[in-house]
Amino acid sequence: MAGKTAGDNVTVSFGTKFARSDHFKTVFREGMALVDAAATYLDGEGRKEARRLKSPYSLAYATESMRLTTRLMQLASWLLIRRAVSEGELTAEQAVEEQRKIKLPVKGSDERTREFDALPRKLKALIEQSLKLQDRVVRLDQMLGLEQSPSGATSDNPLKSQLKRLHAAFGPDSD
Repeated sequence: MAGKTAGDNVTVSFGTKFARSDHFKTVFREGMALVDAAATYLDGEGRKEARRLKSPYSLAYATESMRLTTRLMQLASWLLIRRAVSEGELTAEQAVEEQRKIKLPVKGSDERTREFDALPRKLKALIEQSLKLQDRVVRLDQMLGLEQSPSGATSDNPLKSQLKRLHAAFGPDSD
């Protein structure tokens, strides 16, 4: 377009700006602290508590601790990818590709075992904290427009995606 200067073409990514924000830094620190607290508990006190449990509670402990670990690793991966973008280690496109490997669950998809109430207090508290963090990350993911798209969906920028949807709905003659 005539009359445009190089500065007119600058696009500010909300995702990049957010990842540099104090809010993101707080979520990141809380998330990493929770990963550390869970690892410390499961490798120490939690291991001792698990040995004292009788079946079916020991199986419930194993199930819930595995779910907790998996959930926290997925959340930590998401947080690390967002931080890598903010620090220039990954481009936004690379981040989208990396985030496709992460399976953030849908809210309410984590059903507890029947024996959950009989589990050690500390394990239950870690699970509750991880679920709250998961809800925050899922909301942030949706807010940033990074939620998992169905397989076969285009990875074009949002404007192109919307234009394709408009063309599909109204046909090419609607230009």
